[in-house]
Amino acid sequence: MLTRVLLSKPIIRILMRVHILVYRYSKGRLLGSVQGRPVLLLTTTGRKTGRLHTVPLGAVEDEKNYAVVASNGGKDWHPAWFLNIISDPGASIEVGSSRICVLAMPAQGSESTRLGLLFPWLEQYKKRTERKIPVVLLKPVT
Repeated sequence: MLTRVLLSKPIIRILMRVHILVYRYSKGRLLGSVQGRPVLLLTTTGRKTGRLHTVPLGAVEDEKNYAVVASNGGKDWHPAWFLNIISDPGASIEVGSSRICVLAMPAQGSESTRLGLLFPWLEQYKKRTERKIPVVLLKPVT
């Protein structure tokens, strides 16, 4: 089991890098959606390193904003990108060929519930963990 966990992290990192490269090269025409849902690239500033980190995330448009979920596949810990936005909410997203500066904020209360319903797989992930899975609102900065 330990070997599988150790091998999976490097493989996941490689797959994410390939996803990001293909997305950027094709301006989102390839890998810009998964199972009919839009994918965006979120770039945050590392809370420990100060370096930029980019991850592909399934997203939902909500008027002028985008919403993403810090599900981490239902694991018992938050994904690094979520911890980064808690430390520094200034981020950027790439949607197709557009790059947009955003302010990333965890949704609260009824807004979190409303947005969470737009992610059909979220209930399955909630069953895997006891932590509260945050919905994050990405608001363009004008």
